[in-house]
Amino acid sequence: MKKLRFAVVGTNFISDNFARAVSLSKKAQISAVYSRKFDTGAAFAEKYGIKKIYTDYEKMLSDGDIDAVYVASPHICHAEQTAKALDAGKHVLCEKMIAADLDGFLLQKRARERSGKVLLEAMRPDFDPAIDMIKEHLPRLGKIRRAALEYCQYSSRYDKFKRGEIMNAFDPKMKNTALADIGIYPLHVAVLLFGAPEKISAASVFLHNGFEGQGNITLSYSDMYADISYSKITDSVNPSVIEGECGSITFDKLNAPTKITLHLRGKEPEVLDYHPVENNMLYEIDAFCDMVGGVSSFKPYLEVSEATMRIVDEVYKKTGADKYF
Repeated sequence: MKKLRFAVVGTNFISDNFARAVSLSKKAQISAVYSRKFDTGAAFAEKYGIKKIYTDYEKMLSDGDIDAVYVASPHICHAEQTAKALDAGKHVLCEKMIAADLDGFLLQKRARERSGKVLLEAMRPDFDPAIDMIKEHLPRLGKIRRAALEYCQYSSRYDKFKRGEIMNAFDPKMKNTALADIGIYPLHVAVLLFGAPEKISAASVFLHNGFEGQGNITLSYSDMYADISYSKITDSVNPSVIEGECGSITFDKLNAPTKITLHLRGKEPEVLDYHPVENNMLYEIDAFCDMVGGVSSFKPYLEVSEATMRIVDEVYKKTGADKYF
């Protein structure tokens, strides 16, 4: 089977993870890399044996040897770069958060409809078998009443921020909020598992420059609610939990779960037989290739992304984060 030929946009650590995952895939390969600076693009290309280096985005999109684009640039670039790639006839796998705001997503969506190409958010939990396993065992919990999904990760750049160095990771004008960077994982999983809520409430903690450092979102449904906690300025030792009338299920790190435990009332905890892979980006890459090949549909996943983006926009308005953009 012919491998899907990717161009990688961006050379940061997430692009490194993507390149390593592609090396494990039998369905994909990287044919080109785009970077604003030739030197960084060349270093990335050398590391992964990539033949083509581009510093001109439109020129890269005109390359007939590229089938798809993996967009891993800053959030504020996602919408425009994705739309241009789709309009150029390329399929797009766009890193989370798929767009910086709802308007950006709708721009991407219109371009996708014009092009007829595949657009997918690179949201690892969507394709990790761990989430399928959690879904499979939810009926054993009885009526679901509460979920507490959290992802709190102390940013490696936060110490520099506290010393006065404001990098992109903590610049509010980049729209790289804690919600966009970290909170999108538990929020997206909540929408994936329970659908769009009937009511949303939210609160955020802002740093001295207006950057959203952490927050909490409550999604209310007719018979349950989901609490979403996230942070770029603290770590958490708590697992995520889904509680039903007959028991609960707990699982660790939302973007790459390693342990899932079932706690049924009156029984000993049951650790489910789950064996994570070293790099679970492999799952999203292979799923994307199957979607391009017509084996499966991307549309249900894009619907979850849209529902999630609508919540993100509402959260920004409720917390006042949007006034700092």
